[in-house]
Amino acid sequence: MIKGYIKQTLKKYFYAFWLKDKFSPATQIGQIQLIHSYKDRMKSGNLPDFNDTGFKVFSQFEEDGKLLYLFSVIGMGNKRFVDIGADDGINSNCANFAINFGWSGLFIDADNKALSIGKKFYSKYPNPWTYKPKFIHSIVTDKNINDIIAAEKFTGEIELLSIDIDSNDYWIWKALDVVEPKVVIIESQVAFGNQNLIVPYQHNSDKNPNNDLYYGASTHALVTLGKEKNYRLVGSNAYGNNLFFVKNGVAEKELPEIDANNTLNSPYVKEKELLFKKISHLEFLKA
Repeated sequence: MIKGYIKQTLKKYFYAFWLKDKFSPATQIGQIQLIHSYKDRMKSGNLPDFNDTGFKVFSQFEEDGKLLYLFSVIGMGNKRFVDIGADDGINSNCANFAINFGWSGLFIDADNKALSIGKKFYSKYPNPWTYKPKFIHSIVTDKNINDIIAAEKFTGEIELLSIDIDSNDYWIWKALDVVEPKVVIIESQVAFGNQNLIVPYQHNSDKNPNNDLYYGASTHALVTLGKEKNYRLVGSNAYGNNLFFVKNGVAEKELPEIDANNTLNSPYVKEKELLFKKISHLEFLKA
């Protein structure tokens, strides 16, 4: 019992120490310097390749760096975000902006326990006096997502929308119309490769118990939806399963549209594609 208590205490302090480095003055200053570097390079017409800008602070992969690059070019505007499928709001595509740049926003998730962890964390960090993001506990659907966001008076133009619910991501973005994000990051199902495929709306929040690949939409289907909603694909993370869209009319010269197939070349994608035959007999829709 004593050993267990000591182990938990050490784990708690190690975790706290590990997290503090993510919003230390050095971390914040380094990112601010990087923003100014990008702005200088933009003036000289020498911006880096989008694929070379990734790094991780709070995000699962290298999305933090790529988002920082996008908003260095676009500008941070009103500093508002909506994160759908945020988990605890710590391991999030929006956390770096909330903690290190003072953005306000909504963390929405169906897991109340995870949200409680996030609330506790943000009550202390980066310090107790900062304006805190809101945590919304709800199972989102294509029917309620607009009402959930509107109820928090969070409508109109925002900077960033992140959707990662491992199921109806496509349908949630399609239904969403109360916010107008400049940048959208959304998860694609890379097992579908370069096909134009969408899993029909899943009314049961659980994935198909027979196969954990049968959910979501392909990259090409999401690109088609993006065009319908007036967005262009500008890149992805290294695995190709998180796509970055920018609203048309915003920094089009600096952030040009790319071919969707360019996001599907990683070994991770090729491995996933080999598994598609296991679900190829199931029902699919096309964008």
